[in-house]
Amino acid sequence: MKIVEILDLTIPEVKVIRFARFPDNRGYFSEQYRFSDFESGAAASFMRGVRFVQANESFSRKGTVRGLHFQWSPYMGKLVRTIRGHMIDVVLDVRKGAPTYGQIIAHDMPVQGDEELAEWIWVPPGFAHGNGFPADTVIEYFCSGEYSPGNEAGISPVAEDLDWSLCIPALRDQFQSIARDTSLMTDKDRNGFSLASWTADERSGNFLYDDLH
Repeated sequence: MKIVEILDLTIPEVKVIRFARFPDNRGYFSEQYRFSDFESGAAASFMRGVRFVQANESFSRKGTVRGLHFQWSPYMGKLVRTIRGHMIDVVLDVRKGAPTYGQIIAHDMPVQGDEELAEWIWVPPGFAHGNGFPADTVIEYFCSGEYSPGNEAGISPVAEDLDWSLCIPALRDQFQSIARDTSLMTDKDRNGFSLASWTADERSGNFLYDDLH
C-alpha cells in the first residue's frame, strides 16, 4: 500500500489516509490495505494494534442519510472509503470529558474513478459516525469490532443541540439540507437521541475521554 499523505481533521483523532492508484491504459490498480503498513509502518502508527474483524459494503441512493451510530462492548472503530459516488462523512465526538465533546465534523469524499489518489477516513471508538449521499453511492468499511446488537445507539443527525462550529460551513449546509428534506432516513436514525438525552443516559458512561484518549 502506497500511503501518500495522512491528514488530521479538525478533531485530530479522526484521520484521513490518502493512498496511491497506479493508472495505465487499461484502468488502474490500487492496493487499499496492507496490515504491515498499519501495524509497523511509520506513516499510520496511530493504527498500531487495531485489528479489523468485520468488513461491510453498502449502497445508498441519492438523498440517503445514515447515522449517527456508535457501539460499545465491543467498541467499534471504522475505516471507511467511497468506492463510487459521493459521500459526506460526518463524525461526532461522544467521549464524555473531551474538549470537543458534542462537536461534529464532516469530510467530503466524492469518487469518480479517475482520481490519482484514493482515501480512507478513520473513525476511532468514541465517535458517532454517519453519512449523507448527494449521489447514488457505494461505500466500504472495515470494523475493529463485530456488530453487537443491544450494545449500540445513535444520535439523530438532525438533533438541534449538535455543535457544527468546527465543520466547513458549505459542507455542513449541504449535509443539513439533505438530512432536513430526505425521506431516505430510517425513523430509528431520525428519532435517535439528542446530545443532551444521550449525555443523561447512563450508557454514555461507556465513552469516557480518559479511557478512550
